[in-house]
Amino acid sequence: MHTVLYVLLMLLMFGIMIFIHEFGHFITARLCGVSIKEFAVGMGPRLFSWKSKKYGTKYGMRLLPIGGFVSMVGEDEASDDENAFCNKSIWKRMIIVLTGPVMNLVLGFLLMAIMVFSMGNLASTTVAGFVDGATSNVQLQVGDEITHVDGTRVHTGNELVYEILNQGYEPIDLQVIRNGEKVTLHDVSFPGAEESGVSFGNRDFVVLQEKTTFGNLIKHSFWRSVSTVKMVYDSLIGLVTGRFGMEAVSGPVGVVEAVGTAAESGVWSVLYLVIVLSINLGVFNLIPFPALDGGRFLFLIIEGIRRKPMNKNVESYINFAGIMLLFALMILVTVKDVLHLFG
Repeated sequence: MHTVLYVLLMLLMFGIMIFIHEFGHFITARLCGVSIKEFAVGMGPRLFSWKSKKYGTKYGMRLLPIGGFVSMVGEDEASDDENAFCNKSIWKRMIIVLTGPVMNLVLGFLLMAIMVFSMGNLASTTVAGFVDGATSNVQLQVGDEITHVDGTRVHTGNELVYEILNQGYEPIDLQVIRNGEKVTLHDVSFPGAEESGVSFGNRDFVVLQEKTTFGNLIKHSFWRSVSTVKMVYDSLIGLVTGRFGMEAVSGPVGVVEAVGTAAESGVWSVLYLVIVLSINLGVFNLIPFPALDGGRFLFLIIEGIRRKPMNKNVESYINFAGIMLLFALMILVTVKDVLHLFG
């Protein structure tokens, strides 16, 4: 019974994120005067639909909640219609393409602000003490305000924890403010940990809390969101470079498992999972890969450089190949998740 509820919760979460994404494309296309044939949430067979008498746009819900689309006139084919996507200026088309993933990022930022404002846990980057078995206390001192972790600027305790987790599995440099002066600490060691063959660093000290002022709430909301974007980016880089293996990638089954774990941990864990997934969807769609919004944006950049559009047939073949590769990856990851679930 719990599994069914977790599946429904996952579908609701993804449905909201997909709707926000496609609505971004839809509303900017409408504002730019592009004729829209259909706006649908989901993929596969149509469950229901209706047609706008004013604009002639068909709105619908599809059976499979794994995507969605906005079908615009002249999007994938040439058209003589002055309101076709292909006949709009290149900057308007760029805005339309980018607004989908940007909306997912905005949703993640807004939900992060709600979480931070509600919880009010504003950890600073100033060392307040050390835990048992600490190794960084050889160089760090109580009262040090850490400003950089191996060259990466940190503004909040949340960013500090993540950067040590991501980079502190080996000795790293820290820049701190000590007694009003900037000091660089070289080769600071943190206790290490390993999970699924991947090494991580553990913060071995506690930090001071900042006052819950409106300014601090805004600061923490913004920088925690930026740190989450960086986390997604670092994860993608880790997959490409081989630091993370396929076991680190999750498909629908893995997400259901994560939703279940988060639901058992409480509402804030579920909310943070939604934030990460929404930002993940935004960042992933900005990758310049065929069939993704980033790939379409790349084609528009090439068109701007060449001063003429790409051949529609060539673009369609490239996008189709991209879709097939993405589906193959999704199937592979889903099989991996199922084997892990019953392994």
